[in-house]
Amino acid sequence: MATKRNSQTWEEAKKRCHLNEVDVQMAKDLGMTPKSLIKNIPTSNQQWKAPVKVWIRDLYEEKFDRVLTVKPALSEELKRKPKKQEKPIFSIDEEELPF
Repeated sequence: MATKRNSQTWEEAKKRCHLNEVDVQMAKDLGMTPKSLIKNIPTSNQQWKAPVKVWIRDLYEEKFDRVLTVKPALSEELKRKPKKQEKPIFSIDEEELPF
């Protein structure tokens, strides 16, 4: 039951803070809770405050000297091998041209 509630709170924090899976993983590695992420969402009068996504990445980079990155998934078109170009059906020699 606790894991279900915990995953629901992480999903809520992910949605409210506009995070992706990598950002959530970095927050977990830093020992943050979903409640702490939601508490740190900047309000309109806190323009000095960075968005939660940027804040997590800055803290993670400061602590681990690197940032996790998302490996882009290849689309179906890129996964397929390119089609071989077909040879032309006929060829015309320049010598055969009447002009």
